[in-house]
Amino acid sequence: AIQKQCEAQIELAKKTGHYGVQREYSHENHDEDLRARVNDALVEKFYEAAKQGSTKEERKAKFSELKEAFMATLSEDEVAEKGFMLRQYIGAAQKKAVRDLLLNEGIRLDGRSSTDIRPIWTEVDYLPSTHGSSIFTRGETQSLTTLTLGTKLDEQLIDGALVRKNEKFLLHYNFPPFSTGEERPLRGTSRREVGHGNLALRALKPVLPSTDDCPYTIRLVSEILESNGSSSMATVCAGTLALMDGGVPIKAPVSGIAMGLITDKDSGKYVVLSDILGDEDHLGDMDFKVTGTEHGITACQMDIKIKGLSFQQLREALAQARDGRHHIRKEMLGSISEPRADYKDHAPRIVSLTVPGEAIGPIIGPGGKIIQEIQAETETTISIEDVDGKGIVEIAASNKSAIDAALAKVKAIAFPPTVEIGEEYEGKVKSIMPYGAFVEVIPGQDGLLHVSELDWKRVERVEDVLKEGEVVKFKVVGRDEKTGKIKLSRKVLLPKPEGYVERPERPRGERGRGRGDRNRDRGPRREERSRNED
Repeated sequence: AIQKQCEAQIELAKKTGHYGVQREYSHENHDEDLRARVNDALVEKFYEAAKQGSTKEERKAKFSELKEAFMATLSEDEVAEKGFMLRQYIGAAQKKAVRDLLLNEGIRLDGRSSTDIRPIWTEVDYLPSTHGSSIFTRGETQSLTTLTLGTKLDEQLIDGALVRKNEKFLLHYNFPPFSTGEERPLRGTSRREVGHGNLALRALKPVLPSTDDCPYTIRLVSEILESNGSSSMATVCAGTLALMDGGVPIKAPVSGIAMGLITDKDSGKYVVLSDILGDEDHLGDMDFKVTGTEHGITACQMDIKIKGLSFQQLREALAQARDGRHHIRKEMLGSISEPRADYKDHAPRIVSLTVPGEAIGPIIGPGGKIIQEIQAETETTISIEDVDGKGIVEIAASNKSAIDAALAKVKAIAFPPTVEIGEEYEGKVKSIMPYGAFVEVIPGQDGLLHVSELDWKRVERVEDVLKEGEVVKFKVVGRDEKTGKIKLSRKVLLPKPEGYVERPERPRGERGRGRGDRNRDRGPRREERSRNED
């Protein structure tokens, strides 16, 4: 695709008549005498300083000392006039010394050989309050990585020009200034942090379990506490350990390494470096990051400063990277050899339930009322999604009892049980009326607990016995013949008072006799009595 775009641009340039015409470039002026003086004074000294195998700060201090000593031999006018050229020449002298040391003697800035890996120290469960954590240290590079397990509601929405999707795996890489001994204002996430985080994400994503094996949304955060090269690869290693510490059943551990290259085009000599330092990245010709498991590579990224690599150089770099990755992975597995058998006790628990598609609406309720009530009552987080005409319900909570309570309520709505007359239930008082209370028998079905069924003694006000929201035990005693509404009784579950006499039930024909009937029983009306008296 890129080649076609280039061809189109060339074709367009030819039509303008300016194709192949190059602009004249005015090169900056150089002082070859000054360059020679710098090389004569510093290259050999830089060479000897680099050969000492010192730490980053010690090496930096020694190089600065040599530079300042040379600058002191120059006049103030010369420094002011040729300061730009001096910085260039001194930097070039330092680069030449370091590269010559590697090509000639195979000695690196910290004293290692070309294939040596820096000392590694790892520890898992470093922050016990997190869902998973690890610290990975390689030489002077250190990553503290934490794992957070979330629900479907925590997925990241990717809303791009060509794709819209939800991402269940997130990895954030933070590179604060103090990790390199600097101080500067924090102005948001840099492009470097985005790129390094994306590389680590691509390295770990192939080994993540399926949703069936791990229903969580997974977030890793790598905090680089110290950096001297390969901090993105430290993130990959620390991320693997944090996932295993958190009980995420990854398919295989992933380790990563950054490879370097020093070449001399005149002699054809070159040397491939394993686990490069920051200075070796800066002064070298290649930064080749490779991650993978024992079975193969999961991700790679190459930055080169030369025109290209020969097949032999690439082959050697990959083989050396494989050996380095195996060594690093072995060191990592010394802290934890496989994912923990279960998630941490304080990690959320998630269960999934498939319900009929027609049950999605009743579970959510009008305006989300029902699902919000269930979440509030059980202290859970519930999500529901329509997949191929079925509802996929996910319930998350920090303890099993809360999940069981929410699961029972969802099942009661999705698979409503039959309310049996004569059975005892327990439900919440939904509302109170002057004539009784409406009580939830099962989710979605209420019954009337009449005031006369509250207690064996006479109850004047329903509020004297029940409060809205209170959970009450009751028995289903029947259904209304006309409306089908459920009739409840509380008093039948209470002990009957001693000496209690049931009021005889009136014959059905006498029920509901009007006031006129009662007046007829009392005798003749006033007009009739007056006539009789006359």
